[in-house]
Amino acid sequence: MRVTVGARVVIHGARVGHVERHGEVLEVRGEDSGPPFLIRFDDGHESLIFPGPDCELEHRAD
Repeated sequence: MRVTVGARVVIHGARVGHVERHGEVLEVRGEDSGPPFLIRFDDGHESLIFPGPDCELEHRAD
């Protein structure tokens, strides 16, 4: 997954009872726009992530 700063991401709940998390990419720390990514989630928490199969870009309806 390659992203740019400001991109929106969704991390789907991997298990029953886990909710989706939506956030914004603050930093791209890998080479060639790759992971890891620093994400600020909508609840204010920040995490450094290596996206897995439960992560996707959030597309906006324009």
